[in-house]
Amino acid sequence: MEGEDLTLTCKTKRSSNLPAGFYKDGSFIRTEPAGHMTIHHVSRSDEGLYKCNISSVGESPPSWVSVTVLTSLLSSTTNQEKPKTTRASLSSLPRYLLVSRLVYHLVVFCPYCISTFIMVCLYRRRTTGKFLPVVMVMTPPTRTEEGMDDDYDDVMTAVTTEYQF
Repeated sequence: MEGEDLTLTCKTKRSSNLPAGFYKDGSFIRTEPAGHMTIHHVSRSDEGLYKCNISSVGESPPSWVSVTVLTSLLSSTTNQEKPKTTRASLSSLPRYLLVSRLVYHLVVFCPYCISTFIMVCLYRRRTTGKFLPVVMVMTPPTRTEEGMDDDYDDVMTAVTTEYQF
């Protein structure tokens, strides 16, 4: 955020307090003895591609630093873009912008959380393979299976027996 301090840190996997040279857009800026360079009250002119070099180890990959101006932050929020803000910069934002961001997050995340909760509840209530209901239906044999011909005009009632386990 414009006007805030920016600290760049150059460290290795083994040590973080080695002297490091800092570069912006390929031009040398200065060497810092502890590997930390602070730019006070940053502005748009401080935007660029930064990298550092520790002489005994090597050079870091370049990183882009962008500076957000409060007026561009307000206009980009109305254009549905999400600016990156830090905790320190949130205090400088207008109250209505903070409220609108809170409402936006509630509208997006509440349905997600509610639907996830419902799905977990449904998943836990499902029946598992051990306790599935088993139904066995037995019907009496047909007349042909009993050896009776169609010549008999006896009336038979159909009986169905159902067993549930």
